[in-house]
Amino acid sequence: MSIVTIIGSGMMGSALAFPARENGHTVRLVGTPLDRDIIDTCIKTGQHPKFDRPFPAGVEYFQFENAAAAIENCDLIICGVSSFGVDWFAENVLPILPEKTPLLSVTKGLICETDGTLICYPQYWQRKLDELGKDNELCAIGGPCTSYELVAHDQTLVAFCGKNPATLSRLQDIMETSYYHVTASTDVMGIESAVALKNGYALGIALTIGENFKRCGKEELHFNSQAAVFLQASREMDSLIAHLGGGKESFFVGIGDLYVTVYGGRTRKVGILLGEGFTIDESLEKLQGVTLESLVVAARVAKALKIQAQQGRIDLADYPLLLHVDEIISERKAVNIPWQKFARYNCKR
Repeated sequence: MSIVTIIGSGMMGSALAFPARENGHTVRLVGTPLDRDIIDTCIKTGQHPKFDRPFPAGVEYFQFENAAAAIENCDLIICGVSSFGVDWFAENVLPILPEKTPLLSVTKGLICETDGTLICYPQYWQRKLDELGKDNELCAIGGPCTSYELVAHDQTLVAFCGKNPATLSRLQDIMETSYYHVTASTDVMGIESAVALKNGYALGIALTIGENFKRCGKEELHFNSQAAVFLQASREMDSLIAHLGGGKESFFVGIGDLYVTVYGGRTRKVGILLGEGFTIDESLEKLQGVTLESLVVAARVAKALKIQAQQGRIDLADYPLLLHVDEIISERKAVNIPWQKFARYNCKR
């Protein structure tokens, strides 16, 4: 059996304790400095405050000041911080990683560099590891999985991505269960870009739900408009993933993730509020305390595309949905879905 240390006790990081512990591994859940209350609750009750069932018996809990003890002799470290904790993780966790212990990240997002290049978090962290002279392998999780459904043991299929197939096989052996299924991919940028992009596009699809609530009330369900924007989101994601060097299978993983985010994610909430006519600031006020990585991803990717367009590397006309989402977020514009641009769209890959 292995020792699995999870750093970051948010919902997704904590949910991964279930398959790991149920496979018989020693599981150590470590909170960040922002997770003190969560870890205190786990110690007292054996249950995450946002889950409706307890952790499997035997999960161990640590505050971050005890992280050194939690990672001692571990076989796998899982990064469970949100995208807002990427720099914190680089500065506080990467330096203390045990040599050769693989890192498996569930953190989603992309970073826009000054020249408009988009990189994923494993690439960003790799630079830090190179500076530190460390040889840890960086892997990541992508695909359709909401934390509360994983805790409920819903059948789930995700992708583990990394450079080394042998390491991915080892991680599959550690984490796979009868309900948590894992496919392996060496297309790191493809998987990471797909599961990051789906956040911004899920928000765009959710706009139509809010618009229909405003127009017809919440008793009627309408799907034509959702499906139409889902189609456009798929087109743009396909084009972007190919532009970033990702393969077709990674695109399919992203589409699965897009589906679950539209119907079961936090992004749905803000998209509906925007579609109902609330501004982005009003929507965020109503959702105080909800982490919305979708806003960051959409703004960063739109910024990168605008820089690349100036360099002649891409055509902004290929991404009308993403740019409209960015207008709503960054320029505080009202929702005005560009339907005719979708109808005249020239799909490129």
